[in-house]
Amino acid sequence: MADAVSPAIRSLPSWLLGRAAARGRTLVADALAAEGMRTWHHAVLSAVRDLGPVAQADVGRNVGLDPKDVVGILNDLQSAGLVVRRPDLRDRRKNAVSLTEQGDRLLHRCELLTHEANDTLLAPLTAAERERFVDMLTRITGTEG
Repeated sequence: MADAVSPAIRSLPSWLLGRAAARGRTLVADALAAEGMRTWHHAVLSAVRDLGPVAQADVGRNVGLDPKDVVGILNDLQSAGLVVRRPDLRDRRKNAVSLTEQGDRLLHRCELLTHEANDTLLAPLTAAERERFVDMLTRITGTEG
């Protein structure tokens, strides 16, 4: 497939970043699948841990998902016993989502697996190159801070 793409295209940073991102997504998705987890489910579970207890809408804004998609993912996570929804103490019209102990244990295992997947992705780089690369990506994506 890469051979079918012209050298002019293959030399573009945007094309190279896209290829690297695709490889990284595949490595992470495969690692998460070992725990029966999907990428967006992992992202939502992580956001719930970091923000919880948190309103469903805030989870969606945090991970950049449509509210309907967040509801479906939270339904899956709740059915699996990984999160609980309770009335929000500040606004009883809303649900606050929290991680269960089972969800916390699974998230910890998934984080180890995603770190291993990222280590595989960056294996061709030295430790110093990895640090510089991540710094450059952070600046390019505007996700500093």
